[in-house]
Amino acid sequence: MKSTRRVNAARFGRNRFDDWIAMPIYPPFTPIISALPSTVPFVGPEAQERAGGQKFRARIGANESSFGPSPSVIASMTEAAPDMWMYCDPDNHDVKVAVAAHHGVKPENIVIGEGIDGLLGLIARMYVGAGEPVVTSLGAYPTFNFHIASVGGRLVPVPYKNDREDLDGLLEAVRRENSRLVYLSNPDNPMGSWWDADEINRFVEALPETTMFILDEAYCELAPASALPAIDVSCPNVVRMRTFSKAYGLAGIRCGYAIGEEAVIAAFEKIRNHYGVSRMAQIAGEAAIKDQAWLAEVVRKVEAGRQRIAAIAAENGLDALPSATNFVAVDCGRDGAFALKVLQNLLAREVFIRKPMVAGLDRCVRISVGLDHELDILAEELPKALAAARAG
Repeated sequence: MKSTRRVNAARFGRNRFDDWIAMPIYPPFTPIISALPSTVPFVGPEAQERAGGQKFRARIGANESSFGPSPSVIASMTEAAPDMWMYCDPDNHDVKVAVAAHHGVKPENIVIGEGIDGLLGLIARMYVGAGEPVVTSLGAYPTFNFHIASVGGRLVPVPYKNDREDLDGLLEAVRRENSRLVYLSNPDNPMGSWWDADEINRFVEALPETTMFILDEAYCELAPASALPAIDVSCPNVVRMRTFSKAYGLAGIRCGYAIGEEAVIAAFEKIRNHYGVSRMAQIAGEAAIKDQAWLAEVVRKVEAGRQRIAAIAAENGLDALPSATNFVAVDCGRDGAFALKVLQNLLAREVFIRKPMVAGLDRCVRISVGLDHELDILAEELPKALAAARAG
């Protein structure tokens, strides 16, 4: 039975004061949820295709791997498909053991989750209370911000410096705010920049022991080895997060993992969704991390793709920023309004890309490495999009 309340229809523009209509009574949301805007961090390419009534010819905006998973992963998934009537293993045992063996740590140092996004949501619940400060970079991966907002945390954003996240600025903000949590992606999204391991280690050593450092390494397999600090699971205030969505070509599976000290990882078990990582995701993740030969092939193809995007940019008088990811940030040479026009004109030409939106970074568009035919389409359509933007 539905509850309703009588609402004066005059408030809705009716002439008769005694004309009433029935309105449903909604249970109240929490104050935190009520205060949040109704928005999402990303508008997916599928939503844009539905709105435009046509498919993108080049899907090079979501930082997926167009090269897909390895043949061995596809074979494992195909073999397992008839068993999808069963629930997943709530312990994520096999994939956890495989990930631990790959990194030379114990399974107790690994937690599996629904991609890095799912793990970030758990971190927010574990460490952030209402009103508590959380330090991040202004313009960094926005899903982290949404998780912090959902628990009522107060974001303290630090501007980028020279198109990189500002380590000294982040450290200063942590000390000033007495923040319990600081977030950094290395390599970085959306600019593709990175810090070498020595600088990351310096940052960790300078952090207060009471501050948890979330090191998002979603793109680490595509970065130079010099960007990756050695894994040290004895450090109780560092959690490193990785994913199968990028280099391993499994973005649609939603499987990632965190590496950390045993007591920290054990705390995830208190609140994680134990049936959140599907049986298929567990099988795919285990097979993927065992196929390092395929990973090496993808890394080679991504490097070639980055060079191709940089060449296309140069042919059009634009500068491509150095990248350690599977995308390239391309400086459009003017302001954010102009870069937005470039993006919109490419979307109109069925080329899906994205761009940073924060001032200073928003002069760029962000182009993911795609298959050869997709980059051929980019090379054909970018001059037209630029011409339209300049004429606009």
